[in-house]
Amino acid sequence: QVQLVESGGGYVQAGASLRLSCAASTPAFSLYAMGWFRQAPGKEREVVARSSQSGRVIYYTDSVKGRFTISRDNTKKTVYLQMNNLKAEDTAVYYCALNPTTQGVSHSWGQGTQVTVSS
Repeated sequence: QVQLVESGGGYVQAGASLRLSCAASTPAFSLYAMGWFRQAPGKEREVVARSSQSGRVIYYTDSVKGRFTISRDNTKKTVYLQMNNLKAEDTAVYYCALNPTTQGVSHSWGQGTQVTVSS
């Protein structure tokens, strides 16, 4: 069972930035696509960004394009989500996932990290 540990969430004002990190326990990290998802209160979990194994193929949901950047360091077995110009509607629990589909199917999820953006 792969363990994923997120960090970097917090409480910020609108317009601020945060960087989330997700460290994986598997030595085969570089063989897997990685993704970030989020779930706001009362809403379904949605994909935020997804990176291919190499990081060359990236998907972003429309609402974060131009503001969020997913990246990965395969030597550190870590995936990042740089979030700039945060908005109140970005408030959610953010999860990383191992080898997810953009529909949110994955066998391994992190515990989640809370991001709260006040307006």
